[in-house]
Amino acid sequence: MQKWTRRAFVVGSASTLAACGNGIGNSRGAKIDYRTELALNQMYDELPGTRDLADRAAGMLVMPTITKAGFGFGAAYGEGALLIGGAPVDYYSIAQGTYGFQIGLQQYAHTLFFMNQNSLSEFRQANGWQIGADAEYVFKNSGDNVGIDTTELRSPVVAAIFGRAGLSVGATLEGTKYSRIIR
Repeated sequence: MQKWTRRAFVVGSASTLAACGNGIGNSRGAKIDYRTELALNQMYDELPGTRDLADRAAGMLVMPTITKAGFGFGAAYGEGALLIGGAPVDYYSIAQGTYGFQIGLQQYAHTLFFMNQNSLSEFRQANGWQIGADAEYVFKNSGDNVGIDTTELRSPVVAAIFGRAGLSVGATLEGTKYSRIIR
């Protein structure tokens, strides 16, 4: 019988994360665009109020699939598209490291809405942007219907989390970094 050490689990988790990756090869842009379109449709179905956010936003970053695994230490990765005026203008990756009481494997999607030109410009000019404390979150709890009153949202960045699959339990200290994918 094999004894599981923390190192063995981290290596195993990294392998699992790679296997559950987005499957993006050389034609990354077209695949990201396709997945972005599917994710937007899913978001609009799960969180109807996000249509109004999309109409009012200066731009939005759609991350269609983020895979997260952890046992004490954890990691997450995904790729998505920055949309301005509904069209993709850049591609970004998300990398996340976590530490704390946690166990599980989960996939989810999220969209960042940049509600003014200044927040969008700061994001595009940053070399490795991290979400700040001034962001507001909108998500659907299991079985609940979420109503979003977009007139009440005052944050420069609004994050919508949707499409959760898998199970992840625990509280973590998360560090999330968004980086432009260079072609």
